[in-house]
Amino acid sequence: MHKVVISGTGLYTPANSISNDELVESFNAYVQLFNAEHAEAIARGEVEALSESSSAFIEKASGIKSRFVIDKAGILDPRRMTPRIPERSNEEWGILCEMSVAAAKQALERAGKTVADIDGVIVACSNLQRAYPAVAIEVQAALGIQGWGYDMNVACSSATFGIQAATNAIQTGQARAILMVNPEICTGHLNFRDRDSHFIFGDAATAVIIERAEQATSSYQFDVVGTKLITQFSNNIRNNFGFLNRCAEEGIGARDKLFVQEGRKVFKDVCPMVAELIAAHLAENQLNVGDVKRFWLHQANLNMNLLIARKLLGRDAEPSEAPVILDSYANTSSAGSVIALHKHQDDLPSGALGVLSSFGAGYSIGSVILRKK
Repeated sequence: MHKVVISGTGLYTPANSISNDELVESFNAYVQLFNAEHAEAIARGEVEALSESSSAFIEKASGIKSRFVIDKAGILDPRRMTPRIPERSNEEWGILCEMSVAAAKQALERAGKTVADIDGVIVACSNLQRAYPAVAIEVQAALGIQGWGYDMNVACSSATFGIQAATNAIQTGQARAILMVNPEICTGHLNFRDRDSHFIFGDAATAVIIERAEQATSSYQFDVVGTKLITQFSNNIRNNFGFLNRCAEEGIGARDKLFVQEGRKVFKDVCPMVAELIAAHLAENQLNVGDVKRFWLHQANLNMNLLIARKLLGRDAEPSEAPVILDSYANTSSAGSVIALHKHQDDLPSGALGVLSSFGAGYSIGSVILRKK
């Protein structure tokens, strides 16, 4: 069995950012238009008037202050409120491929690797651009990587599940090194007309190089001490969009064809599950929670992360122990915990322990214990 390291990470950030104030201005303009257009029905009690949002509400509910997006104008147009992403011909690289390649090049550079060193590509994300051909095979072609590629989707946990799959392949000798990428256009499946969730998501892509320890030369190495996964079925986070929608016309355009969640139920269910999984994973590896210098947690909601860290540590975490990036990135699904890792790793001393953990729809939870080389 080969020992495995993470030797490089990469991040692609879109050029456009939307502040809470900008998002609220657009949302409230939509609310005013809706209420004016349905004024008579509202007066008769046939339609419920919509309520405006506020930046203070968003920040208190989530900790989010802004988010990067692929398209700003389409989202902020109160008569559209959907990103505008033009279709590309089949001869052009797709947008998820483009994002993946940008993040991958940075990860390869940090790992000190070329495409000739990579044997496999895993694209792990919440919402794939199409059913087939696999985006991973497209990324493989765009970079000129030999070997194989496949797509996987475990919602917000896709990155940790992808790292686990890559680790297994390297341990058993099926690959020398694997590129695992997480291109997330979360704004494409977000209902910007829903007051309770219109602020949650942003767009980004991350990349991770996982390889055999004996061949790694990077200055950014982490030993993969262990991986642990768990899933438990729940409808509390769901998106029913898919190719079968055309077979049931009555559901086309319905609310559940975009992101929907029961936020309070998710908070109550997931926080203890995450803390218990991480604690059990550490114990299985004869490690104490107190030995962990950094928790790179999924960046979905600040209050969730604060509670998970408190359950693990028995106290409030210091900012350096559980770094937050969702204030400027929002929830980027599977990319979030890797963004935290990418931006908050270089200061750790050799031998420092960290835990990368993601959690989301499914429910799905992943834990990866890392030790700085």
